[in-house]
Amino acid sequence: MTIGIIEDDTLLHQALKTALQNAGYQTVSAYTKQEALTTITGSESLLLIDIGLPDGNGLACYKKIREKVEIPAIFLTARDEETDMLTAFDTGADDYVVKPFSMKVLLKRIEAVIGRNNREKQLVCGEIILFPDKKQVYKNEKEIILTAREYQLLEYLMYNQGNVLTKENILEYVWGLDGQFVVDNTVSVTINRLRKKIETDAGSPIYLKNVFGLGYKLECV
Repeated sequence: MTIGIIEDDTLLHQALKTALQNAGYQTVSAYTKQEALTTITGSESLLLIDIGLPDGNGLACYKKIREKVEIPAIFLTARDEETDMLTAFDTGADDYVVKPFSMKVLLKRIEAVIGRNNREKQLVCGEIILFPDKKQVYKNEKEIILTAREYQLLEYLMYNQGNVLTKENILEYVWGLDGQFVVDNTVSVTINRLRKKIETDAGSPIYLKNVFGLGYKLECV
Protein backbone atom coordinates (compact mmCIF):
# COMPACT_ATOMS: atom_id res chain seq x y z
CA MET A 1 0.00 0.00 0.00
CA THR A 2 1.49 3.33 -1.10
CA ILE A 3 1.07 6.80 0.40
CA GLY A 4 2.04 9.96 -1.47
CA ILE A 5 3.78 12.68 0.57
CA ILE A 6 3.47 16.21 -0.83
CA GLU A 7 5.41 18.34 1.64
CA ASP A 8 8.19 20.90 1.03
CA ASP A 9 9.65 20.89 4.56
CA THR A 10 12.52 18.41 4.12
CA LEU A 11 12.81 17.49 7.81
CA LEU A 12 9.08 16.85 8.21
CA HIS A 13 8.99 15.07 4.87
CA GLN A 14 11.73 12.68 5.96
CA ALA A 15 10.05 12.13 9.33
CA LEU A 16 6.76 11.26 7.59
CA LYS A 17 8.54 8.96 5.17
CA THR A 18 10.35 7.12 7.98
CA ALA A 19 7.21 6.76 10.12
CA LEU A 20 5.14 5.48 7.21
CA GLN A 21 7.76 2.99 6.05
CA ASN A 22 8.21 1.74 9.62
CA ALA A 23 4.44 1.20 9.70
CA GLY A 24 4.65 -0.96 6.56
CA TYR A 25 3.64 1.54 3.89
CA GLN A 26 5.49 2.35 0.69
CA THR A 27 5.90 6.05 -0.08
CA VAL A 28 6.08 8.37 -3.06
CA SER A 29 7.62 11.81 -2.54
CA ALA A 30 6.92 15.25 -4.00
CA TYR A 31 8.15 18.55 -2.62
CA THR A 32 6.27 20.97 -4.90
CA LYS A 33 2.90 21.26 -6.62
CA GLN A 34 4.45 20.71 -10.04
CA GLU A 35 6.38 17.67 -8.87
CA ALA A 36 3.21 16.22 -7.35
CA LEU A 37 1.27 16.60 -10.61
CA THR A 38 3.91 14.58 -12.47
CA THR A 39 4.74 12.06 -9.71
CA ILE A 40 1.33 11.00 -8.39
CA THR A 41 0.05 8.18 -10.64
CA GLY A 42 -3.32 7.34 -9.08
CA SER A 43 -2.18 4.01 -7.66
CA GLU A 44 -1.59 5.57 -4.22
CA SER A 45 -3.98 4.65 -1.41
CA LEU A 46 -3.76 8.09 0.25
CA LEU A 47 -2.09 11.48 -0.10
CA LEU A 48 -0.63 13.64 2.67
CA ILE A 49 -0.64 17.21 1.34
CA ASP A 50 0.83 20.36 2.84
CA ILE A 51 -1.51 23.28 2.16
CA GLY A 52 1.37 25.74 1.77
CA LEU A 53 3.57 24.53 -1.10
CA PRO A 54 6.35 26.75 -2.50
CA ASP A 55 4.86 26.92 -6.00
CA GLY A 56 1.17 26.94 -5.21
CA ASN A 57 -1.65 26.01 -2.89
CA GLY A 58 -1.93 22.38 -1.78
CA LEU A 59 -5.71 22.55 -2.11
CA ALA A 60 -5.42 23.60 -5.75
CA CYS A 61 -2.89 20.83 -6.29
CA TYR A 62 -5.29 18.22 -4.93
CA LYS A 63 -8.15 19.62 -7.01
CA LYS A 64 -5.99 19.18 -10.12
CA ILE A 65 -5.07 15.61 -9.18
CA ARG A 66 -8.74 14.74 -8.61
CA GLU A 67 -9.56 15.77 -12.18
CA LYS A 68 -7.78 12.57 -13.25
CA VAL A 69 -8.04 10.17 -10.30
CA GLU A 70 -9.91 9.79 -7.03
CA ILE A 71 -7.47 9.49 -4.11
CA PRO A 72 -8.32 10.23 -0.46
CA ALA A 73 -6.24 12.96 1.16
CA ILE A 74 -5.27 14.28 4.56
CA PHE A 75 -4.14 17.91 4.56
CA LEU A 76 -1.29 19.18 6.73
CA THR A 77 -1.05 22.83 7.75
CA ALA A 78 0.59 25.10 10.28
CA ARG A 79 -2.53 27.29 10.42
CA ASP A 80 -5.43 26.32 12.63
CA GLU A 81 -8.06 28.43 10.88
CA GLU A 82 -11.67 27.49 10.33
CA THR A 83 -11.72 28.86 6.77
CA ASP A 84 -8.79 26.60 5.79
CA MET A 85 -10.52 23.58 7.29
CA LEU A 86 -13.80 24.29 5.52
CA THR A 87 -12.03 24.89 2.20
CA ALA A 88 -10.11 21.64 2.59
CA PHE A 89 -13.28 19.64 3.17
CA ASP A 90 -15.04 21.42 0.30
CA THR A 91 -12.13 20.36 -1.94
CA GLY A 92 -12.72 16.73 -0.98
CA ALA A 93 -10.33 16.24 1.93
CA ASP A 94 -10.91 13.22 4.15
CA ASP A 95 -9.14 14.75 7.16
CA TYR A 96 -7.16 17.80 8.29
CA VAL A 97 -4.17 17.87 10.67
CA VAL A 98 -2.59 20.95 12.25
CA LYS A 99 1.18 21.05 12.75
CA PRO A 100 2.83 20.05 15.01
CA PHE A 101 1.11 16.70 15.32
CA SER A 102 1.78 13.29 16.83
CA MET A 103 2.96 10.68 14.32
CA LYS A 104 1.03 8.01 16.23
CA VAL A 105 -2.18 10.02 15.93
CA LEU A 106 -1.51 10.69 12.23
CA LEU A 107 -0.97 6.96 11.57
CA LYS A 108 -4.31 6.20 13.25
CA ARG A 109 -6.03 8.81 11.10
CA ILE A 110 -4.39 7.35 7.98
CA GLU A 111 -5.57 3.87 8.96
CA ALA A 112 -9.13 5.14 9.47
CA VAL A 113 -9.26 7.01 6.14
CA ILE A 114 -7.84 4.09 4.14
CA GLY A 115 -10.19 1.64 5.84
CA ARG A 116 -13.20 3.82 5.14
CA ASN A 117 -12.27 4.36 1.50
CA ASN A 118 -11.41 0.71 0.85
CA ARG A 119 -14.89 -0.29 1.91
CA GLU A 120 -16.35 2.11 -0.61
CA LYS A 121 -13.77 1.84 -3.37
CA GLN A 122 -14.28 0.41 -6.80
CA LEU A 123 -12.82 1.25 -10.20
CA VAL A 124 -15.23 1.29 -13.12
CA CYS A 125 -14.47 1.15 -16.83
CA GLY A 126 -17.57 0.57 -18.94
CA GLU A 127 -18.89 -2.89 -18.06
CA ILE A 128 -15.76 -3.73 -16.06
CA ILE A 129 -15.67 -3.20 -12.27
CA LEU A 130 -12.50 -3.78 -10.23
CA PHE A 131 -12.50 -3.98 -6.42
CA PRO A 132 -8.95 -3.15 -5.21
CA ASP A 133 -9.54 -4.30 -1.63
CA LYS A 134 -10.90 -7.71 -2.69
CA LYS A 135 -8.62 -8.05 -5.75
CA GLN A 136 -11.66 -9.07 -7.79
CA VAL A 137 -12.81 -8.09 -11.28
CA TYR A 138 -16.30 -8.36 -12.76
CA LYS A 139 -17.76 -7.78 -16.21
CA ASN A 140 -21.53 -7.66 -16.55
CA GLU A 141 -21.74 -8.96 -12.95
CA LYS A 142 -19.73 -12.09 -13.86
CA GLU A 143 -16.34 -12.53 -12.16
CA ILE A 144 -13.29 -12.59 -14.42
CA ILE A 145 -10.52 -14.87 -13.13
CA LEU A 146 -7.09 -13.27 -13.64
CA THR A 147 -3.55 -14.31 -12.80
CA ALA A 148 -1.63 -12.07 -10.39
CA ARG A 149 0.21 -10.33 -13.26
CA GLU A 150 -2.97 -9.86 -15.29
CA TYR A 151 -4.72 -8.38 -12.26
CA GLN A 152 -1.82 -5.99 -11.51
CA LEU A 153 -1.75 -4.91 -15.15
CA LEU A 154 -5.50 -4.27 -15.27
CA GLU A 155 -5.41 -2.42 -11.94
CA TYR A 156 -2.61 -0.17 -13.24
CA LEU A 157 -4.57 0.52 -16.43
CA MET A 158 -7.76 1.21 -14.44
CA TYR A 159 -5.97 3.72 -12.21
CA ASN A 160 -4.67 5.46 -15.35
CA GLN A 161 -7.76 5.37 -17.57
CA GLY A 162 -7.23 7.30 -20.79
CA ASN A 163 -3.48 7.71 -20.24
CA VAL A 164 -0.88 6.09 -22.48
CA LEU A 165 1.35 3.69 -20.53
CA THR A 166 4.66 2.69 -22.07
CA LYS A 167 6.17 -0.79 -21.91
CA GLU A 168 8.70 0.61 -19.41
CA ASN A 169 5.89 2.01 -17.19
CA ILE A 170 4.19 -1.37 -17.15
CA LEU A 171 7.36 -3.34 -16.47
CA GLU A 172 8.21 -1.09 -13.53
CA TYR A 173 4.73 -1.21 -11.97
CA VAL A 174 3.77 -4.84 -12.63
CA TRP A 175 7.13 -6.58 -12.48
CA GLY A 176 9.02 -4.10 -10.27
CA LEU A 177 12.76 -4.71 -10.06
CA ASP A 178 12.28 -8.00 -11.87
CA GLY A 179 11.27 -6.03 -14.96
CA GLN A 180 14.87 -5.70 -16.07
CA PHE A 181 15.08 -9.48 -16.37
CA VAL A 182 11.81 -9.93 -18.27
CA VAL A 183 12.00 -10.96 -21.92
CA ASP A 184 10.98 -8.41 -24.55
CA ASN A 185 7.55 -9.79 -25.46
CA THR A 186 6.36 -10.36 -21.87
CA VAL A 187 4.25 -7.18 -21.77
CA SER A 188 2.61 -7.81 -25.15
CA VAL A 189 1.90 -11.45 -24.24
CA THR A 190 0.28 -10.42 -20.94
CA ILE A 191 -1.70 -7.67 -22.71
CA ASN A 192 -3.02 -10.21 -25.21
CA ARG A 193 -4.00 -12.66 -22.44
CA LEU A 194 -5.80 -9.88 -20.57
CA ARG A 195 -7.63 -8.82 -23.74
CA LYS A 196 -9.01 -12.33 -24.19
CA LYS A 197 -10.53 -12.14 -20.72
CA ILE A 198 -11.98 -8.62 -20.69
CA GLU A 199 -12.89 -8.01 -24.34
CA THR A 200 -15.89 -9.43 -26.17
CA ASP A 201 -13.67 -9.71 -29.27
CA ALA A 202 -9.94 -9.66 -28.49
CA GLY A 203 -9.20 -9.07 -32.17
CA SER A 204 -11.19 -5.81 -32.13
CA PRO A 205 -10.71 -4.46 -28.59
CA ILE A 206 -12.89 -1.63 -27.36
CA TYR A 207 -11.16 -1.22 -23.98
CA LEU A 208 -7.47 -2.11 -24.16
CA LYS A 209 -5.96 -0.28 -27.13
CA ASN A 210 -2.49 -0.21 -28.67
CA VAL A 211 -1.11 3.30 -29.18
CA PHE A 212 1.29 2.88 -32.08
CA GLY A 213 4.90 3.51 -31.18
CA LEU A 214 4.04 4.58 -27.62
CA GLY A 215 2.36 1.85 -25.58
CA TYR A 216 -1.12 0.94 -24.37
CA LYS A 217 -4.23 2.76 -23.18
CA LEU A 218 -7.45 1.72 -21.44
CA GLU A 219 -10.43 3.50 -22.98
CA CYS A 220 -13.66 3.39 -21.01
CA VAL A 221 -16.82 3.39 -23.09
